[in-house]
Amino acid sequence: MRDVERRLLAPYLILALIAYGVFIAADDLTVVSTMLPQMIVDLEIPIPSGLDQAAWIVNAYLIAYVVTMPFMGRVSDLYGRRFVFVVSLLLFAAGSLWVPLAPNLTWLIVGRAITALGGGAMVPVAMAIIGDVFPPRRRAFAMGLLGAVDTAGWIWGPLYGALLVRYLNWRWQFYINIPASLVGAVLAYYALAGLQPHERDRRLDWAGAILLTAGLISLNVALIRSGGGANAPTSFEALVTQRRDSAPVFPLYGVAALAFGLFAWVERRVGRPLVDLALLRLRNFNLAGLVNLTTGFVLIIAMVDVPLFINVILAEDVRSAAVASGRVLSALTVSMALASVLGGWLCQRWGYRLPTLLGLVSTLGGFLLMGRSWDLGVGYGEMAAQLALVGLGFGLVISPVATAVVDSAWMEQRGVASALVILLRLMGMTVGLSALTAWGLHRFGVITRSLPPIPLADTAAQVQRGMEVTARIIRELFLISALVTALALVPAILLRPRTLSPGQKVDEG
Repeated sequence: MRDVERRLLAPYLILALIAYGVFIAADDLTVVSTMLPQMIVDLEIPIPSGLDQAAWIVNAYLIAYVVTMPFMGRVSDLYGRRFVFVVSLLLFAAGSLWVPLAPNLTWLIVGRAITALGGGAMVPVAMAIIGDVFPPRRRAFAMGLLGAVDTAGWIWGPLYGALLVRYLNWRWQFYINIPASLVGAVLAYYALAGLQPHERDRRLDWAGAILLTAGLISLNVALIRSGGGANAPTSFEALVTQRRDSAPVFPLYGVAALAFGLFAWVERRVGRPLVDLALLRLRNFNLAGLVNLTTGFVLIIAMVDVPLFINVILAEDVRSAAVASGRVLSALTVSMALASVLGGWLCQRWGYRLPTLLGLVSTLGGFLLMGRSWDLGVGYGEMAAQLALVGLGFGLVISPVATAVVDSAWMEQRGVASALVILLRLMGMTVGLSALTAWGLHRFGVITRSLPPIPLADTAAQVQRGMEVTARIIRELFLISALVTALALVPAILLRPRTLSPGQKVDEG
């Protein structure tokens, strides 16, 4: 009893500690976006022929980040949250040491993948820790705080990267990560000592792990080659060349389907599966996963279309486009971080359904406004206000979705369940970016073929037409996002008011 009291004595201190790890991992997820040009120069990567290779600095991180989540989430169920969280921080430190010392691009990409193996485990394990140390009635607000910190990390990343490149150099990002990670690992070792593994049988389902990893890698590489990677075009005209030169992806989708099919077959037959497929019979787990999938899909469309719109239509040059994009996008991300806390508070008082519905309605309204008003005459203020409405909606959804999953999953599968729901949001983002690319390519061809030709010598008319077509396609994408958000209202409405995993009591906390 005394051990339990000690473990629960200061849950918010434990939350602060795990949020620290989540923040540095989230920062590392986005910081490279503003450092990439300088990295390309320093590594002497030829332009434009080497840009596809350079994109793997980001893509390799994203793939490793996604792949490690379910595996490390399950390991945390078997071997304990403390063990996995400490190991994750040590892996993060090792990768951060590797990257600045890498002699060439290939070894740098390997270092980024190692860093991602640590960073990808932190959010789902942190969610599982919240499920372990917070009683149900206090859990939603804690999830909202964690979501705010996670969002703040990837808000801060691009700004921080720009400052480092401006005043030091990109390698300092990774040098600073090393002591930051080691301090976090030491604190986690002592602060999480009271958390014990939930299973005595620690056999790991290696067959399931290998098949799931193969499926996720194949699917993500296929989606990246379909236009869902870091080398997203800066104009819809560039899509034509990108798609013409891209390698065939259908074999990769076939490999992914086969791997996932074999994974499901194996999981039904092993005694201790990596993912207990009985999770798929939990109503709130499935519904929350669907909401998170659709949220990821529309979130990435908002985040990619804003700089694309500004770059092609509003900005005078590349430098002013980058500054303007950052300022306008901050309306989305800052409101998202703040609303995450509000969503946790509402969820704690009113359950999962109300804040989720409010968030989706807000997002739907914002996308409808953007789909009507983003033309050649739109101003930055109007764009920021509408993006803030969308960000408010995204933020309100974060906590109730996470809390619904953690509450419904039993303790022995809480780590992997948390990983799967985050995985669905990331997959939604990758699918969304791929869909954006495909739609942009299709509509650019259809629209331009339907318009009368313009002489190549008339540059001003060519530029004007490009701006008009781009604005039209982006408005269409916002309306598609509104439709997808409206579809997400169905699983949100079907969420049960409160579903607790076995062994928990409704009146806890």
